[in-house]
This record gives sequence, structure tokens and C-alpha cells, in this order.
Amino acid sequence: MSMNWNSAAYQLSKQGKAYVLVTLVGVSGSTPRNSGTKMVISKEQTFDTIGGGHLEHKTIKHAQKMLASGKDCQHLEHFQLGSNLGQCCGGNASVLFEYFAAVGVNIMLFGAGHVGRVLIPMLAQLPCQVTWVDSREQQFPVNLDACHNVHQVVSEEPEDEVASMPENSYYIVMTHNHQMDFDITQAILKRADFNYLGLIASDTKWRRFQQRYKHRDLDQHQVARMKCPIGLEQVSGKLPMEVAVSVAAEVINCYQAEQKELAQQNIGAASASNSGMKTRPTSQQGIHRKEFKQLLTLD
Repeated sequence: MSMNWNSAAYQLSKQGKAYVLVTLVGVSGSTPRNSGTKMVISKEQTFDTIGGGHLEHKTIKHAQKMLASGKDCQHLEHFQLGSNLGQCCGGNASVLFEYFAAVGVNIMLFGAGHVGRVLIPMLAQLPCQVTWVDSREQQFPVNLDACHNVHQVVSEEPEDEVASMPENSYYIVMTHNHQMDFDITQAILKRADFNYLGLIASDTKWRRFQQRYKHRDLDQHQVARMKCPIGLEQVSGKLPMEVAVSVAAEVINCYQAEQKELAQQNIGAASASNSGMKTRPTSQQGIHRKEFKQLLTLD
């Protein structure tokens, strides 16, 4: 059964995929659907309908051009139905196109304890989509209206939520239960497609986990990619705020390094086709000072 436009928009947003939300905002005369009718168009699929026919065909074609451009935009298009669009209707329709860009950084945070509750407001200020998972509904804050990019998930089996994330996601594991932490990290390691996997743990816990991973025949190369102890060494301290700042800084460092690498690859490709192009050298690593300063000054 196909999803309706509302469910589709939610799922595509959760997966960090780009889509166009189409809305009939003004109709007059004879039209296939009423004003307010919506549909969602992604690169692979369409969800719901604004009435079918050539109007919908032209609408989908226009939305696909927007998706191909990858640029944030919102605009109206006016269509006169009838012979021009091969419609038997004789009215007019104004269509609002709203492009929602793909989210490059998708984060899943496991744990709504002291550190998790401090960390979430920081992540909410970054250009990312956050899924916050805990088995205890009462642990979540009552009001998260300011955190528009955070989606809460209550799950008795948190490790099952790993399957819903897109490739190259970021995972932060800090639940209240060691076995739960192990099951979650094991699920992530089996996927072997993460950009970042951080685990909060003592030295003793980490050594035990490493031994257990070996007994489960998990790829040791993937285990070596894990960040444990979690967070940047330069930001020390055990207070929830100190740990949260350290973790947020490490995530920023990771995704900025990835973005710089992609940018350098694009520059290299452009240089290959234009030998006269000059590029300004950039730092290979490091946290953007402005973002890091903002983290340190959070209330």
C-alpha cells in the first residue's frame, strides 16, 4: 500500500532524502482536485496525487528538475487547464513547489540520560537530522519544540532502530544499560557503513566489549573505527555538559573533515579539466572556531 503525502514527507525527512512538496494553492473553474491537495515527489517515487492527467505529469517533471538542481527554493507555477495541457477540465490551477534538500548528516543518539539531554540542544543547532532513541519514554523532555530537527523514538529494542538509518550515518551510544550498548553497537558494526560510531564507556567496559566483538566474529577493522572513549581528547571533564561538548565537537570535526575531503575531490576534478584553476589551501582537520565557541558558551 502506497504511503500518503504526509507519511512520505515524514519518512523521507527521517531518511535525510530530498523531496518536493506540491500543493494546489489556487484553483478556479473546473479542476480535478480542490485547493489544498498535496503530493510528494522524490527522485525515485511519487506519493498521492493532485488529480492525474497532464497537469500532474508536468508537475512531476518540474519537481524532478528542482531535485536535480539540488537548490533550496520555493515558488508558484500557474497552469491553464484545457487544450494546452490536454485536460478535459477548463479551469486554472496554481501549484506551489517546496523543495526540501537532503540532509547530509544523519545522527542517531541512543540514550536520554544526563549527557543525552544536554547533548540534544547542541545537535539541534547543527545542520543535521537527529533521531533520539530510548526505551524509557519518561526520560525524554516534555517540550522539544525548539529542536525541529530532532525526532524522538521510544523502543523496547533500540538496536532494531539502526536498520532505519541511511548509509554513512553518525551513531552516538550512551544508554543506561551495558548489554543494550553492546547490542546497539553490534548492529551498527554489522552494517559496516557508518561515518561515525561513538561509545561512552570506561576502560574496563571498552576492553570487555572488544573481547565480545571478537567472539562474535565482527570485522575488527570496523571495531577499530569506533570512537571510544567518546569525544575529543582536548575537551576533558566528566560533567554532563563537559562530555556533551566533547561529543558534539567530535561530531563536528568528523563531518567537517568529510565535507572538506569531498570539496577537495571536486576541486581536483575541476582542476583536471581546467589546469589553470588555482585553489586556496585549507586545513585538513580541526573544528570551525565559531561553531566550537558557540558550543562552549551554551547555557
